[in-house]
Amino acid sequence: MKLAIRPATAADVPLILQFICELADYEHLTHEVTATEEKLRATLFGPRPFAEALIGSVDGVPAGFAVYLHNYSTFVAQPGLYLEDLFVRPPFRKLGLGKALIAAVARIAVERGCVRYEWSVLDWNTPSIRFYERLGAELHGDWRRMRMTGAALERLAQVAVG
Repeated sequence: MKLAIRPATAADVPLILQFICELADYEHLTHEVTATEEKLRATLFGPRPFAEALIGSVDGVPAGFAVYLHNYSTFVAQPGLYLEDLFVRPPFRKLGLGKALIAAVARIAVERGCVRYEWSVLDWNTPSIRFYERLGAELHGDWRRMRMTGAALERLAQVAVG
């Protein structure tokens, strides 16, 4: 089994929209999806991209994605990275692709000098919360926002793909 992670391109927009719809279905939020291929193309690959995406595959088959963007910490006056979406299709779970995707974004955060790496998780999503905690992330307050900094971020950034 070969895992691969690559930056998404404009040609991936239909696939990204499929992943978004599958993620929304998993989260019982399908009714909230208003994304279209046109909007994704403009916001991810237009003149001023607002986010970036990675595509993960297993043996050459697209199996998951991650979408991330920069945020900013005023307290330390440095950028951070926010993981907007992480999704692996059910048949490809427990193969290491989710960890590979989240680690790939951690590497990007470290390379760009980010002081933190954050994301949110639904409070009922216990399997994901446990997964994130095993990686070294911590729950913060009632927001259920995950944050990874310092040694945990450095360790995750060192996780190899493949």
